[in-house]
Amino acid sequence: MKRFEIEIGKRKIEFEKKNWTIRATGEASIRSGETEVLAAAVMSENEIEGQDFFPLTVNYEEKFYAGGKILGSRYMRREGKPSDNATLICRLIDRTIRPAFPKGFKKEVQIVTTCLSWDEENDPDILGILATSLSLALSKIPWDGPVAAVRVCLKNNEFIVNPTYEERENSLLDIVLSGKKDKTTGEAVINMIEAEVEEIEEKLILEATKIALPKIKELIEFQEKISHEMGEQKMIFEKQRDSETEKVVKEFLSNKIEEILFAKKQETAEEGVEKSGQLDVLRKETIKHLKENHPEKNPAEANDIFEEEVDNLLQQKALTKEARVDGRKLDEIRPLDCQVAVLPRAHGSGYFSRGVTRSLSIVTLGGPEDQQLIEGMEETNKKRFLHHYNFPPYSTGEAKPMRGPGRREIGHGMLAEKALLAVIPDIDNFPYTIRIVSEILSSNGSTSMSSVCSSTLALMDAGVPIKRPVAGIAIGLVKKGKDYKLLTDIQGPEDFHGKMDFKVAGTRGGITAIQMDVKIDGIDEKIMAEALARAKEARLKILDLIEKTIPEPRAELSKYAPRIFKIEIDPEKIGMVIGTKGQTIKDITERTGAEITIEESGVVYIVAADEEKAQKAISLIKNIVKEIEIGESFEGTVRKILGVGAIIELSARQKGLLRGSLCPPKLQIGDKIQVRVIKIDDMGRIDLGTSQGFSKPQGSYGRKPRGTN
Repeated sequence: MKRFEIEIGKRKIEFEKKNWTIRATGEASIRSGETEVLAAAVMSENEIEGQDFFPLTVNYEEKFYAGGKILGSRYMRREGKPSDNATLICRLIDRTIRPAFPKGFKKEVQIVTTCLSWDEENDPDILGILATSLSLALSKIPWDGPVAAVRVCLKNNEFIVNPTYEERENSLLDIVLSGKKDKTTGEAVINMIEAEVEEIEEKLILEATKIALPKIKELIEFQEKISHEMGEQKMIFEKQRDSETEKVVKEFLSNKIEEILFAKKQETAEEGVEKSGQLDVLRKETIKHLKENHPEKNPAEANDIFEEEVDNLLQQKALTKEARVDGRKLDEIRPLDCQVAVLPRAHGSGYFSRGVTRSLSIVTLGGPEDQQLIEGMEETNKKRFLHHYNFPPYSTGEAKPMRGPGRREIGHGMLAEKALLAVIPDIDNFPYTIRIVSEILSSNGSTSMSSVCSSTLALMDAGVPIKRPVAGIAIGLVKKGKDYKLLTDIQGPEDFHGKMDFKVAGTRGGITAIQMDVKIDGIDEKIMAEALARAKEARLKILDLIEKTIPEPRAELSKYAPRIFKIEIDPEKIGMVIGTKGQTIKDITERTGAEITIEESGVVYIVAADEEKAQKAISLIKNIVKEIEIGESFEGTVRKILGVGAIIELSARQKGLLRGSLCPPKLQIGDKIQVRVIKIDDMGRIDLGTSQGFSKPQGSYGRKPRGTN
């Protein structure tokens, strides 16, 4: 077997053709350290008749055996549905490779990328992109690759390329950049970005990009060398367009698309919905016209031509006249609206609209016990901040089955979560588990960035002391040759028919998250710098409105939110609070209604519906761990009567002996008595004396002390 290797960021990346998946169309296995990823690509032989889209499926498979783990439930020791992390890696791969497939290609392609070995040092996501790219490059599948990706982090004022997990911890920037070669210059351009950032300036993002681009080019040339030596002859694909079909469709459309999109300036959000509906009706009429007048023609071609006509029109209008479908300027944001406290029982709620796009976010606060347990190949930990994103069919005016969250929902939810994480207070300052759910009520582009804005409003309404508000915006692109225009706040048609979706979220202090994908080869540093600047300008305008709506987080939590208190105890006394088989802590919970969480460090969190219940639990816990001193007085309870005296309970775990000579007459079990600590011996045994008197509980009967009548 021939081996190829390259060093990127002081870490070696190796390829070896193994011929393991000999029935797959293409295969590649990439290794770094002891992390190894296998990608297998398969192309169907026949195109599905009448299909009007490219059926590309990308799967990324995490295997517990890769990390030497046996996970899953007791009764199901095998991998189930993909974890959120696996879904996000799958999206990274998909968004990187998809633009490189030829336009009009309709044969089904499936890629399965599997992490076979994981060394807890090298992340398999970058290797997954490289393995997938190389499997396609080596195959006969028509594909305009290869592509490559690198990760860059910023730690201690130093950029690190291809960092380990340890190097990524506490870094200010964690960014994955993918790219391919520009056909004209031969230099690498960026076609995908995913970044989690700790409020840093745009210039640092650009510095990271400058560092990444040469490395991306090296990895592309590394793959080109391998595919030149070992790759198959590519299948020739040329888009076949029936000239008569094209003529019929274009004659039918004439100026109809322009009349819908540009004849009337959009004044309201409702008119935007109307235009979208009219465009969809026109599409269906176009296909119907072809079927009725030329039944021998392929109706899927009519749909393709229709889409191209919309693409060309939007591009031409923006490039030549700086015109947009709703009449806005290129750098203009749609009408905005912010509201808080829109739901009566929620701990916090926020509503944000940008044109037709509308998002409602709801915050729920819980205790430490409500944290999510993450159990996967790469991580096993607890998560106290969660953002979930829902995209119901009615948001796009459709009626279709509702299932669990798909890749899009998970990806958008995690993007907003990354955007907000930088401003979430740490557990020491705000010991709550925080869950946000964003419901997309209406969609016309950039719903993920709208969910960032509505979530910020909801967090502030809930009284979560976030560092600063966060807002997000999407920047689009139209491009022909060297001419291009950026579009601020893209809506549906500009997203679908444009060349780029560049989402940027952040605060006044800097960027917190980025996600970008394109439909062209990629963008250069110049376009990227302009897009970041445009996004910052729009973000600050949105932040102005958010801060006008709610200037700062509320000082008080909702009356419906639980109250959490924190105390610290000696870690050696944790067992005393828990008790035998957990009986003591269970008893405290039953008596007070409070939920108690104890950390190994001795930190105790008490969660209750109101402060009174929490304080009662705190008092009981403090009594258990309290160090009793000579001279202290207690109201004790008689628990046993012995020949030598009475055993008096001072607290849940502390008892002392009141000798018989000091016991009041007729003392019985259950009586309350005022006692004072007079002696503590070396073994911790406590001798008691009386302080005042004692009282008998009503209806109390007990055994008399020996020697009494």
